[in-house]
Amino acid sequence: MASLPPRGLVPPLLWGLSLFLSLPGPVWLQPSPSPQSSPPTELHPCHTCRGLVDSFNKGLERTIRDNFGGGNTAWEEEKLSKYKDSETRLVEVLESVCSKSDFECHRLLELSEELVESWWFHKQQEAPDLFQWLCSDSLKLCCPSGTFGPSCLPCPGGAENPCGGHGRCEGEGTRGGSGHCDCQAGYGGEACGQCGLGYFEAERNASHLVCSACFGPCARCSGPEESNCLQCKKGWALHHLKCVDCAKACLGCMGAGPGRCKKCSPGYQQVGSKCLDVDECETEVCPGENEQCENTEGSYRCVCAEGYKQMEGVCVKEQIPESAGFFSEMTEDELVVLQQMFFGVIICALATLAAKGDLVFTAIFIGAVAAMTGYWLSERSDRVLEGFIKGR
Repeated sequence: MASLPPRGLVPPLLWGLSLFLSLPGPVWLQPSPSPQSSPPTELHPCHTCRGLVDSFNKGLERTIRDNFGGGNTAWEEEKLSKYKDSETRLVEVLESVCSKSDFECHRLLELSEELVESWWFHKQQEAPDLFQWLCSDSLKLCCPSGTFGPSCLPCPGGAENPCGGHGRCEGEGTRGGSGHCDCQAGYGGEACGQCGLGYFEAERNASHLVCSACFGPCARCSGPEESNCLQCKKGWALHHLKCVDCAKACLGCMGAGPGRCKKCSPGYQQVGSKCLDVDECETEVCPGENEQCENTEGSYRCVCAEGYKQMEGVCVKEQIPESAGFFSEMTEDELVVLQQMFFGVIICALATLAAKGDLVFTAIFIGAVAAMTGYWLSERSDRVLEGFIKGR
């Protein structure tokens, strides 16, 4: 059996223990504070009202085939009321219209429960759209599509086509917001009715606008091609409707703006703060015979004039091959055969005339001509056909 401390020591020990327990513990023993979570984005009351109505309509769909559940449905509906318009069904739908964690929905339902009951029993026939009747007309939390603000003003571009169809109207459909248009990429202006920086009008009519991207370094342009630039992005210089790399044209750029150069690279002429390409072809720079100058960006090159080609560093006139005759490529043996055929045809023709059209000689003549022609064509058919097609 353990010995007990003397009675005189018990009060001091208890007092010391209670003092120790009341002191804050070391840092490593103290519970770490819960992390500060960023506050959730607060929805506009109109969105809460819309969610409430959507959930209410789903509850109506879920209970469309239900009844009172008492066993004698016919008697119940005859003596009480139709279940589909009954208070019983309304209560069942309202019990599940808000989730347990959706405090805004519960708060709004508590404020508008009498209105919902009034609509259920008295207003359904004349106002079948619960959202319009409750959220817009009664609670005045929402606006029709394409409008915004306390007075439901039309968004820029009109209520039928807010922001031209190329942006989002801030506060659209609610009693809040500024009505400012947040335009899509490539569009700008108050109602997104203009093309933004780096885009041009590809199509436009009274109600339709299509903006397409400019060529890479162009800040403003009249079309998609490299030569359609009207203004260049930072670091590029505008020259002949093209944007030239500032690092190529300039020896040091002075920041933003088209072609703001301190000094120009060789091949460029400084005009104010711009570097313009020098056209070297305005002077005689190609000494070779039959050469012509072709200007390039920042330089030039010498090429052969039309009708000449370069051979061993010299521009020589191109030789146009003359068309060959029909018999130019025939060998001597083929010419001999052709001559024999010609004389054979003449002899057969004379013999036929001498026979005064006798059928036997006529048949022999035709056979001889066919045989000689077949022989000659069999030896030269491919080349004759090719020469005929090419006009030889």
